[in-house]
Amino acid sequence: MDDLIQSCPTHSIIGENLIRAWAKINSPLYNKIICSVSGGSDSDVMLDIVWHCDKDNKVDYVWFDTGLEYQATKDHLKYLEEKYGIEIKPYKAIKPIPATCKQYGQPFLSKHVSEMIKRLQSKGFQFEDKSFEKLQKEYPGCKSALEWWCNKKPSPAHNISRNKWLKEFLVENPPQFKISNRCCDYAKKDVSHKLLSENNYDLNVVGIRKAEGGVRANAYETCFDNNGDGYDNYRPLFWYKNADKERYDEHYNILHSKCYTEYGLKRTGCAGCPYGRDFEQELEIIEKYEPKLFKAVMNIFGDSYKYTREYRDFCKEMNLKEKSQSQKWLK
Repeated sequence: MDDLIQSCPTHSIIGENLIRAWAKINSPLYNKIICSVSGGSDSDVMLDIVWHCDKDNKVDYVWFDTGLEYQATKDHLKYLEEKYGIEIKPYKAIKPIPATCKQYGQPFLSKHVSEMIKRLQSKGFQFEDKSFEKLQKEYPGCKSALEWWCNKKPSPAHNISRNKWLKEFLVENPPQFKISNRCCDYAKKDVSHKLLSENNYDLNVVGIRKAEGGVRANAYETCFDNNGDGYDNYRPLFWYKNADKERYDEHYNILHSKCYTEYGLKRTGCAGCPYGRDFEQELEIIEKYEPKLFKAVMNIFGDSYKYTREYRDFCKEMNLKEKSQSQKWLK
């Protein structure tokens, strides 16, 4: 640990985070710790920190196999096992992503949007632009999703208006396939909760960073918490910005998977996930480097890709109309 601190780059949060990680992992409060490794770049840094701080070998390393993973990620996990002399135990999804999407529906745009549309579809919703009061009478037991649809949520972030032109698009182009966010739950979230509850872990360590944004990162305000489930949650990289991570990589010689170094990917979540803003670029990369995986994601998420492209084209058209109207008013 002393060597790690002494070699720490100056004028960064890295040193403080290492000291905090040492204190957390070696605290007498924790006898059994779990660390979720994904094979991504954030995860690589987190693993290096945790491994250096785990003087009593209290940490179990796990990986959640979603059923839709890059071969490069699998190869990288083997490299990490050899580098650190550890076992990264794989845990399969409760229901693999392909099966989940076939049964419940495909992800579209974001987790929250997918959840709201799923609830509406379960009630046979016709995607009508009516008042909240009328819709609530027609579709009882669907209040939360109808509030989203009618922009009645207290927070603008939880309303459909957060995604410009989405309501107009859905009214004109109701989805002809099932939409759902269940793949995330069955592939990782539920597997993690089951593992934590059944094995009496004291501390759950994950590689979430505030700077990465999104629903997952914005759900937390600090690097540490206790959610009342019988264990504490610790996020060693929570306050790391991209520059801090890059400094750590350089100073401690962190080698990332080929997904980053060869493929040129910026993220390595579930391969080809339609939630990604740059999924088109990701699909090109998958087709080039992992053609078998490309065929798989096209079969699983094909409807969502097509629908997302239609929505993006719709937005461009509506933005042009809006711009044209504003120019007329200016004249």
